[in-house]
Amino acid sequence: MVNIEELKKELQKLSDPERAKNLQRFFKTGKGEYGEGDIFIGLTVPQMREVSKKYYNYDIKQLQELMNSKIHEYRMIALFILINKYKKTQHQKIITHFYLKNAGKGNINNWDLIDLSAPNILGTQFLENKKDRKILYKLAKSQSLWEKRISILATFMFIKYNDFKDSLSIAEILLNDKHDLIHKAVGWMLREIGKRNLEEEEKFLKKHYKKMPRTMLRYAIEKFPEEKRKAYLNGKI
Repeated sequence: MVNIEELKKELQKLSDPERAKNLQRFFKTGKGEYGEGDIFIGLTVPQMREVSKKYYNYDIKQLQELMNSKIHEYRMIALFILINKYKKTQHQKIITHFYLKNAGKGNINNWDLIDLSAPNILGTQFLENKKDRKILYKLAKSQSLWEKRISILATFMFIKYNDFKDSLSIAEILLNDKHDLIHKAVGWMLREIGKRNLEEEEKFLKKHYKKMPRTMLRYAIEKFPEEKRKAYLNGKI
């Protein structure tokens, strides 16, 4: 088994202090911001993907050590490894439990971590196991910004298979959320539904668009023809 210190040494060699500073700003890590306390060492996503392939054999204990780290890239690599394990092993339920536990601990705590992992782990796990999707509704009603984003992003996998019911139901739960990152996520999922079934998206929009947060609406109608987009924005549908 490869020692976890070897991974850390490899990542340190790849680190870029200037990129790290830019990432700290981009992911809002300052006091009072949504990513407060997150630490970056300045790796790119392709670098992290490549490194994660070398450490595929890490066990759950080692992945937990990475997930507990304040360093963002460590957690991202742990999630890349977890996704690969999910695809290649028979331990999907164990991986799902591990994922939910770390979501509850606040270790999956930025939008890039969630957008990478929620569809590929929870979305895939619950695609066929529809009775387990109640977990997503519990997350949608959480006080945690990140658990709420996980709840709607997990449904992206359902949308890919033209299964819209849970996405729309969770979107309704999150309709009055105050955070911009939830507005963007819900609007994005509505847009994805519209790409596959515009009638379904517009049915939801016509019911809710006048009270939706502006950012959510803008994301949802981004691909609409200009005339229709303006009609929604001006409340004239």
